[in-house]
Amino acid sequence: MPKIKPISDLRNYNKVLREVAAGEPVFLTKNGRGRYALVDIADYEKTQATIKLLRELNTGRKSGEEKGWLSHEDVKAHFKQRENV
Repeated sequence: MPKIKPISDLRNYNKVLREVAAGEPVFLTKNGRGRYALVDIADYEKTQATIKLLRELNTGRKSGEEKGWLSHEDVKAHFKQRENV
């Protein structure tokens, strides 16, 4: 169950921060509507890494569509060559 608190609870921010854990963000509301999310740093870093990976995969997809795809054999040969260097 998500932890939802009014932003006014930040007056006692230590109590609110103790409730934040990996995989368990605390959501803060302002005027009854969701406004902020407090997340554990590990979750934040994982999210950022996922975004970076998806960006790189999208770049590769675009490159493949524009310049053509490499065959399976070409990729294997490339890494075999790098392995021998």
